[in-house]
Amino acid sequence: MNPTFEILSQGEEILTGQIADTNAAWLSQKAVACGFTVTRHTSVGDKLDDLVILLQEISQRADCCICTGGLGPTSDDLTAEAVACAFNLPLEFDGIAFAQISHYFARRNRTMPESNRKQAMLPQGSERIDNEWGTAPGFTMQAGRCRFVFLPGVPLEMKHLFQERILPQLSARFLLHPSHLITIKTIGLGESAIQELINPIAIPAQVQLGFRAGADEVQTKLLFPFGYPDTAMANLVARFSEQLGEYVFAIDGLNETSGDLVFEVDKRMKQRKLTLAVVETASQGLLAAKCIGCKWLLKAVYEQPETGLEQKLIAEANTENLMSTAQAIAVDMQKSSGAALVLVQLYAGDDRQFHDKNESIVLYNVLLTENVCYKSHHSVAGPIKRKQNQAALLSLDLLRRYLQNKSSLES
Repeated sequence: MNPTFEILSQGEEILTGQIADTNAAWLSQKAVACGFTVTRHTSVGDKLDDLVILLQEISQRADCCICTGGLGPTSDDLTAEAVACAFNLPLEFDGIAFAQISHYFARRNRTMPESNRKQAMLPQGSERIDNEWGTAPGFTMQAGRCRFVFLPGVPLEMKHLFQERILPQLSARFLLHPSHLITIKTIGLGESAIQELINPIAIPAQVQLGFRAGADEVQTKLLFPFGYPDTAMANLVARFSEQLGEYVFAIDGLNETSGDLVFEVDKRMKQRKLTLAVVETASQGLLAAKCIGCKWLLKAVYEQPETGLEQKLIAEANTENLMSTAQAIAVDMQKSSGAALVLVQLYAGDDRQFHDKNESIVLYNVLLTENVCYKSHHSVAGPIKRKQNQAALLSLDLLRRYLQNKSSLES
């Protein structure tokens, strides 16, 4: 069985929801990838008694615990004091830590406040974790069953210390059997539709299935235990990919590093040395914004309703006329821009429908290549920002399907 792992986040700002606890999410991902079993995330405010009780409980039930926050110089930073109380370890002055803190201020030509001396007071017997990215040294120690690691709450500092100082220690201290996570990324299908498609697949009991739905994609996750045969893993992933079909735009955790939809489009546009021009309406410039920095995007035009284009399209609001208009725009754009590909996005629906979250619009996309004009259409609903984002993604997905040579493209 993998060693158990807990995350303890300290701070009233986390407990009251003033900031999101991104540290815990990041640490969980790293811990699972290492081979730990994450059992709990706990948040606690700046109350000494609560911290003391929680530390004592964790020391009896977890094999490892990463604690973030509470190492600063102010009166509400209570971590070191709580550890001292919980495990009867008096705080001792660490001269090396104090010198490092002093040097941090000296490098910046600033006078160190006296309150920063507090950060050099560490529990007796603990091991200092040098912090080159801030003033707060971390520390690590054994208490009961648990190996505790105390890190600053500032994400930049925490991530550097965990990656560079803590991971090597954990790998040497624990016998870790990392699981293997495969993530199948799709666009155009909701979680329930995915579930329906994969229901016929027999999933082995030792493989965990999970989903994560976001604004830009839905992820189907398969977590394989340590030592799971590579061939069996590849066969199961292939079965999932076959069932989900052309909605799959990337698979993470196999041979290549994958990214989001724009990453996949960018990679293939570069490989094939293609260029693109875009005309967008419903996405209102967001499509081009998602591709910022992509040198293959030669020209992007956002046609606003007041130009008269939308009024004309509304009057012609049927598939044949809209597609014909879009194709004509694409031909003109290809001539004027010199781009190898032209993507034109139009929609049927009036201004009220576009702004009303309870109304839908019909999105029409045309992708003009050298020889063929590919088409797609989708119903898009929800608040205006969702319509805008979905329009950008669905238009880019037509381009992605072309670049990945998907057979279901409609010409």
